[in-house]
Amino acid sequence: MRVLLLGAHGYLGRFVADRLLADPAVQLTALGRGDDSDVRFDLSTGSPGALTRFLNAVHPGVVINCAGATRGGARDLTRHNTVGAATVCEALRRSGCGARLVHLGCAAEYGPSPTGSSTGEDAVPRPGGPYGVSKLAATELVLGSGLDAVVLRVFSPVGPGTPAGSPLGRLAEAMRRAMQQGDSELKLPGLAVQRDFVDVRDVARAVHAASLSAAQGVVNIATGRAVRLRDAASVLARVAGYTGAVHELDTQAAGLSGGPGGYPYPDGSGGWQQADVRTARDRLGWRPRIGLEESLADIWMEAACRM
Repeated sequence: MRVLLLGAHGYLGRFVADRLLADPAVQLTALGRGDDSDVRFDLSTGSPGALTRFLNAVHPGVVINCAGATRGGARDLTRHNTVGAATVCEALRRSGCGARLVHLGCAAEYGPSPTGSSTGEDAVPRPGGPYGVSKLAATELVLGSGLDAVVLRVFSPVGPGTPAGSPLGRLAEAMRRAMQQGDSELKLPGLAVQRDFVDVRDVARAVHAASLSAAQGVVNIATGRAVRLRDAASVLARVAGYTGAVHELDTQAAGLSGGPGGYPYPDGSGGWQQADVRTARDRLGWRPRIGLEESLADIWMEAACRM
């Protein structure tokens, strides 16, 4: 099976590439903006015509789109997430390759959810910030393209390589500094936030499964269990051997704005996220395998290397 992977050198794309390369039946071509890509191409500025010509030359059976941006202003997010997806869809429509499209969406497309609820794929999306809006627009383009396509809505990916700007990445970095400086107390904002954390290697397994399946529409990729960031901090402290106290920082006293769209919820998703993951189980045959403690141990191993 010939697979074209877009965004192969991003956080998710690297693990998807590793998973695909471990499958002897896959012939992988990586397309991206970096020099280490097999083919250099920027989806946000490249033309659909140029991508069509490449598709016709390579003739992949599956195209996986991991490309996009998670940070930046509304204009940049739209360019990288929405325009990039539009370029992929138009190029696939023009091409005669007939490739299946696996597109990576995100939980921010749903927006805030009531505490205690499990969000299914039939929930009406109400993104609370520009990132979620740009990703939802991309999903709608994919679903309305008429292509053989599936959108994997990934909840909160964690594990090795977790970006420093993510909640658990910030947590690990703050704990590393506290241990390095001998601080017996660590004050952090947003510890009441609850997220459905899924290991990035499990996400890669889901992408692989989706590329081989006939599933279409939207499929949630998560564990189906929300975890309070305070509880994740306790696990990380145990893994790291940090014996100090971890306290919630009063965001109002610190001059930080909480709630949807603001700190500590910059993606506009509010204080609670938990997925209904039955569709992934039933249509992809996929279940998460890696627990949060293992994911946190890998995050800490990378943070500890900077001590």
